[in-house]
Amino acid sequence: MNKKDIASIRKQFKPDNEYMNIREVFNVYVQKETGDIFHHVSTPFEMLERETQDLFYDNFKKVLTGRVNEKLFPLKFNRDIEENTQHLLYQSLQTNDSEGWQNQMLALVERMSETIVYDFDTVVTFIYGEYRAPTSKRNAESNEGGNDQVYANPFILCSVNQTSFPQPALVFDYIEKEFKSHSDVDPVIHLKKPLSGFLYPTFEDHAPNVNHVLYSAKKANEPDERFIEDILHCTEATTAMEEKDGFELIVSRVADDKVDSTMLSNIYEEIGSIIQTNEEEEEEESPVLDYHDVEHILTTSGIEGVDTEKVKDSFQTILQNEAHEFKAESLLPKKVKIKTEVATISLPPQFLKNMKYINHEGKKCLLLEVNEGIEVEGFQLEELK
Repeated sequence: MNKKDIASIRKQFKPDNEYMNIREVFNVYVQKETGDIFHHVSTPFEMLERETQDLFYDNFKKVLTGRVNEKLFPLKFNRDIEENTQHLLYQSLQTNDSEGWQNQMLALVERMSETIVYDFDTVVTFIYGEYRAPTSKRNAESNEGGNDQVYANPFILCSVNQTSFPQPALVFDYIEKEFKSHSDVDPVIHLKKPLSGFLYPTFEDHAPNVNHVLYSAKKANEPDERFIEDILHCTEATTAMEEKDGFELIVSRVADDKVDSTMLSNIYEEIGSIIQTNEEEEEEESPVLDYHDVEHILTTSGIEGVDTEKVKDSFQTILQNEAHEFKAESLLPKKVKIKTEVATISLPPQFLKNMKYINHEGKKCLLLEVNEGIEVEGFQLEELK
């Protein structure tokens, strides 16, 4: 499931949308420390007030927001586990019995409670819905297709949310015209910042893939391995940061730690070109790079002494897998950080060519070529002659 697929389903969570039908929402209140289920209730989504629906829509979109392999991870189920979560989720999609579906979701919540204990109460929300997509564009001559013929794909989305109790406050009563203290005993559910969640199944070009699930982490590059392995029963997630770190180690090893700013700029430019070509050709799969691709990139970027065996051996030594394929999008940073004892500078990758590391009059200097004047705290610096 790539970013295009995720964006496509995320934008469907809005009122009065013919392409998204949410059958019911199932909320489960779980007590802290003990993990006991205090209360659960299922409600037809269309019976909720519009304001409440909007709060849930925002929550669902938050679960599906973030970069792939940073906050969102398409994961494959571990088939070696008997009665794994894939089996539970798949069976729940096949039933038209609301009570049976709720019991299966409760079983999943119990597994969550046995695995992860929070020091605050949580609310686990499930929705059972249908994601609808036209089978084809409408034919201008026959006027067939389009919205008349759609795929109706059932799905389950889960959102785990923290609760907290409001702090006592001083309020002004407009009716009585007086100031008085106010303390609300009802816990607040933080729908804007879900702790985790998932979407099952994943969708690839509107078609469901029941062998994968999309896991959503709370923070970028910090997936909860307990949730992934013990609750979802999926294989370990590799973050974009881990991919980037592994790639950088391989580049350093192949280049014998002899890399300058121009070489780095060329490397990022090559990776960016691969990603752009993939987007222009509207490929469904995100581009990946094996050791042959990395060899080509490093050679083209001006690194000397690159050969197939050296790159292949670096893959095996650093990643313990010479057949590993890097996700190209994980390797291209938005900003490149340049760390010195004096300051840390952030630059877009394309501007690395403007930077030089030089020795001037016996002093190590960072030279940055600029096209315009330099502003510091609102002051325009005067150019030294």
